[in-house]
Amino acid sequence: MRSFTVYAIFLIAILPRLFLQGHSLSPFSSALETLQKQLGYTFKSTSLLRRAMTHASFSEENNKAFSIFGATIIETSVSFNLLSKDVDVSAKELNRRISLISNVDSSCAVDAMRLSLHKVVRVSPKTNSSSPSVLCGAFRSIFGAIALDAENSDDAGKVFLTVHGRDFGVSMAM
Repeated sequence: MRSFTVYAIFLIAILPRLFLQGHSLSPFSSALETLQKQLGYTFKSTSLLRRAMTHASFSEENNKAFSIFGATIIETSVSFNLLSKDVDVSAKELNRRISLISNVDSSCAVDAMRLSLHKVVRVSPKTNSSSPSVLCGAFRSIFGAIALDAENSDDAGKVFLTVHGRDFGVSMAM
C-alpha cells in the first residue's frame, strides 16, 4: 500500500512537470515564456500577455486598447523619471523626450525589434509583423498588460524603464 501511495504522489507531482517541460508548450506559449524572461516580469495572467501580442488583423480580441494604455504609461514613466532628476526641465524638453520615445519608426520599433516582437506578435497572413506600427503597438501593449496584471501602472513603468533604459535620447541595447 505504501509503494502505491508513493507511486501516486510521483504521478501527480512529477509527471505533469516533465510533460510541460518537454512537449506541451506551443511555439506561441514558448515565445511568451521567453518574452517574460526578457522583460524580467512574470505574468500572473498570461492571457493578458497573449492579448498584448495579438494584432487587430488576427482577432477581434486584440491589443488596441492595451496599446493606448501602454503609451500613456510610457509617457508617464518618462515624465516622472525626467522630472525626478530635474524639476526645472523645460516643458519643451520634456515634450521632446516624450516624442523621441513615442516615435514609431525609431525608438518604439527599435525596442520592439530588440525583444524580437516581430516573431511573437500574432497577425493575419496579410499583415507584416515587422512593420513599425505593428511592432510599436505590440511593444506599448506589453506595458498596458503588465499594469493590468500587477494592478498598478508603477510596476509597468519600472519594467519599461528597465527594458528601454533610462537614457531618453536614444534607444538602449538590452
